Amino acid sequence: MPEQKQVRVRFAPSPTGSFHIGNARTALFNYLFARHEDGTFVLRIEDTDAERSSGEFEAEILAGLTWLGLHWDEGPDSGGPYAPYRQSERRTSYEEYARRLLAKGQAYFCYCTEEELEAQKQDLASRGESPRYSGRCRNLTEAERAKFQREGRSAVLRFQVPEREVSFKDLIRGKISFDMALVGDFSIAKVALNRPTALQSGGQATRATESLEFSPLYNFSVVVDDFEMRISHVIRGEDHISNTPKQLLLQEALGFSCPEYAHLPLILGPDRSKLSSRHGATSLKAYREDGFLAGAMLNILAFLGWNPGGTREMLSLEELIKEFSLARVHKAGAVFNANRLEWLNAQYLRALAPEALLECAVPFLVSAGLLQPADGGYRIVKTGEQMSDSYLQAVLRLEQGRMKKLSEIAALTEFFFVDVPDYDANLLPWKGRGKEDTREALEAVGAVIEAVPAEDFTVGRLSEGLLAVAAERGDRGIVLWPLRVALTGREASPDPIEIAAILGKDKTAKRLQAAITKLRD
Repeated sequence: MPEQKQVRVRFAPSPTGSFHIGNARTALFNYLFARHEDGTFVLRIEDTDAERSSGEFEAEILAGLTWLGLHWDEGPDSGGPYAPYRQSERRTSYEEYARRLLAKGQAYFCYCTEEELEAQKQDLASRGESPRYSGRCRNLTEAERAKFQREGRSAVLRFQVPEREVSFKDLIRGKISFDMALVGDFSIAKVALNRPTALQSGGQATRATESLEFSPLYNFSVVVDDFEMRISHVIRGEDHISNTPKQLLLQEALGFSCPEYAHLPLILGPDRSKLSSRHGATSLKAYREDGFLAGAMLNILAFLGWNPGGTREMLSLEELIKEFSLARVHKAGAVFNANRLEWLNAQYLRALAPEALLECAVPFLVSAGLLQPADGGYRIVKTGEQMSDSYLQAVLRLEQGRMKKLSEIAALTEFFFVDVPDYDANLLPWKGRGKEDTREALEAVGAVIEAVPAEDFTVGRLSEGLLAVAAERGDRGIVLWPLRVALTGREASPDPIEIAAILGKDKTAKRLQAAITKLRD
């Protein structure tokens, strides 16, 4: 029985843009597979596109993975036995393997200009054939190569594709086959040709370079990296399926072992087209800044194309690891449902302990300009009052069941962080009642407030007195409606008695008096 190879998977993003939902799902599935199989999760940064790659995007990737709890075993910051883990630091390896292909006659320099390539493409299209490189530069003479170099033409290194079928077993989709005669010789690197020296290409001397100023392209660099990093399984999006036969041929030409491949279904928008920015935010950073929790995001990502079976809708990361299997990954595209993400996030928010909710929510209150750090705690910006953790926890707990995301907390609780809320006096009267009736009701409420000791200013004590006033007047609305408006300045809010209990006796009395004054003016 053959020995089972150690599972080593890699997540290999390009730091050329924001870390988006699709990449995060790929990272998660690789992580879950590695942990389920007691394997290794490798983070590799594919930054060979120097013009578009940036350290800012790389930092965003690392921050996003850390936020989700997907901790890598080897990577650019932590190192590992197959370092370096940035492609920009691995050019010597790429050049070495490119020289091997040149020496074996399996790669050659192509000098075709963009205009010439476009003309070839149009010619094939006019004959109803699929676009592919014609092989024009496969057998150039040394004189022709020298002429192109004198002209200052740029070059690419092309891999000579054998015209045969290439098949592989996809762990999700089964057998997939390609007719490589329809593909043509593809580019594996951009090359700046400088100081010439003799290399062997197809058994004939070729004027090439002593130092190739080599810029490897995707299909070539990943083949080298996957081999040198001992990657056992490549788990990536289905948009890479067409790259797989090219990579298999390169592996064969270089004498490399082949990893197993699994291609994940596309992530779709509600209209079942490929998810894009027109469907809303797609970057992980945007969702995080909008107040989504990592647990909710992990669950929405995990269920994009995979299901453990059963009816459970919320699983911890540990449970996801235990349940994960590539056999349960679907072939069909997975629809990203933003409404479901909000629902999930609301469930996670409701489950937070007071201390955890405070830690998560306070940065949003600070960002909104309601609080500012002060003396090891927080101070209300508009009043300068120092806030206790217990007060803030009570405020947050009151709105905890209404929030779908943390970015809503400032708008929901703003009235707690002002001296007296601003509103139109016409908002105070209950329907069908005038200002005089409303003023009298609030004065009766004020008497109840005055009678309750500050140390016993609780929902129970307040309810007892306020509901008695409402019963005397035969209408709860004439009491609770203007009380709500007086305390919040709003038509909709949580129970005004609960709000009063949090504000405390002095603040409640001050807001009542301000409302009574408005009704007198």
